[in-house]
Amino acid sequence: MTSQIVAMGGGGFSMDEYNRPTAIDRYLLEISPVASPLVCFVPTASADDPRYINSFLNAYGQLGVRTMVLTLWEDAARSVARLEAADVVVVGGGHTVNLLALWDAHGVSDRIRTMAAESDVVLGGFSAGANAWFRGCITDTFGDLRPYTGGLGLLEGSFCCHFDGEVDRAPTYTDAVASGDLPGGYAADDGAGVHFTGTTFHKAIAERPRARVSRMEPTAEPTASGVLVEPLRIELI
Repeated sequence: MTSQIVAMGGGGFSMDEYNRPTAIDRYLLEISPVASPLVCFVPTASADDPRYINSFLNAYGQLGVRTMVLTLWEDAARSVARLEAADVVVVGGGHTVNLLALWDAHGVSDRIRTMAAESDVVLGGFSAGANAWFRGCITDTFGDLRPYTGGLGLLEGSFCCHFDGEVDRAPTYTDAVASGDLPGGYAADDGAGVHFTGTTFHKAIAERPRARVSRMEPTAEPTASGVLVEPLRIELI
């Protein structure tokens, strides 16, 4: 059995004008080995925002799948106990550090690690929900954008979401990789991301034209400003 991880810089139903399912939402279902998967939405990073939850239920309700929601502000014990029944986990955006702290407190982190190691689960995430899979990221949880290395570490390295969507993301991430505050990793525009099979990079994907993903590594090359940037070939989904 092999889990799959899809980390998106942004996109999906929550960035659609009418909260409709998009190509990446369908992609997460297509790569699941289960014909009619149980999809669990995890809105922890948005403090279990009911509007976000309703948007998910409306979007995925159009896709003919079973749905559930992991909630940690109310009925957490029962909700967490059901998590391992999910075939696809979709983690929403918000505050990365708060998400990880609550996951640790409620035992979600350990359950997800077990699922990733022992099942064919698809772990998908947008923005903060993508950051969580890596060891490091750029986050605005503390107010300003800064590097953070408290991620789950299911995937080595770091991730930067909204690379083209927020003016300070790109320079903050580039500086953090160059300085060693973050390990090398992936920078993804809104609508683009990376797909891993187990812990092995599979491909870069995008649900909109011209969305980009780059691999970024520290380098001592004098003309590279401390970072080697490798634009990745994109598969438009």
